[in-house]
Amino acid sequence: MKYGRLISYTQDGQQLELAFEENGVLLEVLKEDVVHIRVRDDLPPCRSKAVEEKKSVPTEISVSRDGQQLCVTTPALKIRIGDDFRMDISGADETPLLKDYCGERTAAAAIGEKELKQIAAEGHDITNLKEKNYPVQTVKALDPDDAFYGLGDKTGFLNKRNYEYENWNTDNPQAHNEDFHALYKSIPFLICKKKTGAYGLFFDNTFHSYLNLGKESPEYFYYGADGGSLDYYFLGGGTLPQIVSNYTWLTGTTPLPQLWTLGYQQSRWGYVCAKDIREVAEKYRSLQIPCDVIHLDIDYMEDYKVFTWDEAEYGKPGELFAELKAGGYKAVTILDPGTKLEPGYFMYEEGMKNGYFAKDKDGNLYVNVVWPGEANYPDFGRKEVRDWWGGHHKALVDMGVSGIWNDMNEPASFRGPLPLDVVFHDEERETDHAEMHNVYGHFMAKATFEALKEQTGKRPFVITRACYAGTQKYSTVWTGDNQSLWSHLQMMVPQLCNLGMSGFSFCGTDVGGFGADATPELLCRWVEAACFSPLFRNHSAMGTRRQEPWQFGEEVIAVSRKYIELRYRFLPYLYDLFYQGERTGLPVMRPLVLHYEDDPNVRDLNGEFMVGEQMIAAPVLEQGAVKKIVYLPEGIWYDFWTGEKIAGGRHILRDAPLDCCPIYLKAGSIIPMYAPVQYVGEKPYDTLYLLIVPGEGSYEHFQDNGTDYAYRQGEYNSYRFTQDREGNITTEMLHHQYPEYQNIIPEPLGNGCIC
Repeated sequence: MKYGRLISYTQDGQQLELAFEENGVLLEVLKEDVVHIRVRDDLPPCRSKAVEEKKSVPTEISVSRDGQQLCVTTPALKIRIGDDFRMDISGADETPLLKDYCGERTAAAAIGEKELKQIAAEGHDITNLKEKNYPVQTVKALDPDDAFYGLGDKTGFLNKRNYEYENWNTDNPQAHNEDFHALYKSIPFLICKKKTGAYGLFFDNTFHSYLNLGKESPEYFYYGADGGSLDYYFLGGGTLPQIVSNYTWLTGTTPLPQLWTLGYQQSRWGYVCAKDIREVAEKYRSLQIPCDVIHLDIDYMEDYKVFTWDEAEYGKPGELFAELKAGGYKAVTILDPGTKLEPGYFMYEEGMKNGYFAKDKDGNLYVNVVWPGEANYPDFGRKEVRDWWGGHHKALVDMGVSGIWNDMNEPASFRGPLPLDVVFHDEERETDHAEMHNVYGHFMAKATFEALKEQTGKRPFVITRACYAGTQKYSTVWTGDNQSLWSHLQMMVPQLCNLGMSGFSFCGTDVGGFGADATPELLCRWVEAACFSPLFRNHSAMGTRRQEPWQFGEEVIAVSRKYIELRYRFLPYLYDLFYQGERTGLPVMRPLVLHYEDDPNVRDLNGEFMVGEQMIAAPVLEQGAVKKIVYLPEGIWYDFWTGEKIAGGRHILRDAPLDCCPIYLKAGSIIPMYAPVQYVGEKPYDTLYLLIVPGEGSYEHFQDNGTDYAYRQGEYNSYRFTQDREGNITTEMLHHQYPEYQNIIPEPLGNGCIC
């Protein structure tokens, strides 16, 4: 992109308009450590899909010019801009943060045309072997110690340095490995942790985009996109938690979910009739393995037509869900966007009559193939289409459905990908698939969330496979079609930690793996690892081994029961973290680097994670392993199972037989817990147990009805528990507008089993 010499600038409050010889740039200070930058090309400004409200905090800024360099100063940042739009950003103390790269891009390896032809002749993809400049592009300098986090659930390891990725929502059923460039989600938010300091970048562009994080050259990283504008936000804050909070201040935080959604959930593509569902529900109860939710995949529909019900295999509408409810279960049903092309089918007729489906470039109805056969794609970018689609959820709600699972919304298609010129809309503005592809799932999730909120008055439970930055306001996510592979279990930790740092606190994987066949050992270790993942759902594919715990024998049943019960005991702690996260943007499941960012031992730590700030889980992730090397950061930690006191700042070797996931609690922690139940609501939560870890500390606990929005009108309790150095516990009521617990019982740490 060309800019030329900086000619002039004008200032209007916190916004500056910079005039270069060949382009213009808008720079707006949104708060002292958040800056919005947009190149003023010849395109009309696009409405942000992620930043849906005007964000600005009154901030004092000063602007000065020294020769050809412009200096913009806030209380937290110094921004220097020169010719060719060379921009450097440092902290107020002059600590360097972000700097434009002034050299030329160089290919990582010089490969000639002859060699490229040979490689292509053998069937290899040579796309990424050629240096490519993009219509939209920026190149930033790298320092040797820079580490990268974020980008949602990209595959591979926690630190994304030296890898390349694409943002193009993609349904790829192959076994995902660390070299996958694109999965189901596009969350172009990047965090850079430097040797001193840190910053974030959010590239708010929905077109197909690319990030090369030092793979092409150790001197720089770049962002490029096939269309749209160079439109991004610089996020300071000084610490990684503050950067995450700034990002979620922009794009929205994960809202507090209903309490039952944090329970254990069972799913399978392959429960083909009501009898299958009943048997699963009855078996969980007979084995006394807690479970709150059973999911229905595409088989419940008549010929895979959305918003229909197969009475032949599932009985009269509502009967099955009434039975599940009587047994303490919630039902969640899947919905795909592909709407069957079938004259007489109400969804097709309504969509055709009102022009709700996407069209090709010539104005004809666009048709592709998904589960129901030939199908049309609702144009979810339009509010009237979202309202139409959302309105049809009322029939499912009336039948007793408690949540909606949106799938195949990349959008997926069986007859080749949708052409980039298929006509969609961004509200009333006509545009194309190239721009709207990455936000198709976002708008579908928004339609579902808004409909369920209106129809039920409760906090909606929506799950989506595809999404964009900001979708966390509307939906839970999972990492898509993983496999029953140890490498995918290992990948769970960095994927969910990076999703959490990207705003998506309510996230999970398919426990046990979706594709391929789980082994007894793999399922045990996966249940242990996922015990503290925000979304705790076992899901598997038709044609693979069934994955309910009893399919693997008594040992797997015992391990599953132990950790699922543990999950239910920790529900109030997880719920507190969601309540706090709605305000701070911080996730439930966190990499250690989020809180110990200056500890070099945690920058690339892939095998353990934190649950809030008080707990570390270090699951076994390797086949056959019965010991775990655990790193504990500075401070004093206690083994959850044994009560052993351990000084941190070092690695330890922990015995970890098949039924043990090492768990550690920080000194002075006070962890709220409930008595075990078979499902949320089986018994009143009238007693709160406090797991007391030696040491001084305090903890704030939130209590409400766990269901609706009454807490936003003040109907909740807030407690502060404090422990002094002698171990005395005091309770202070910070807010009281809800029935209190009948009992609050302190329990000393020691045997790993309370209540």
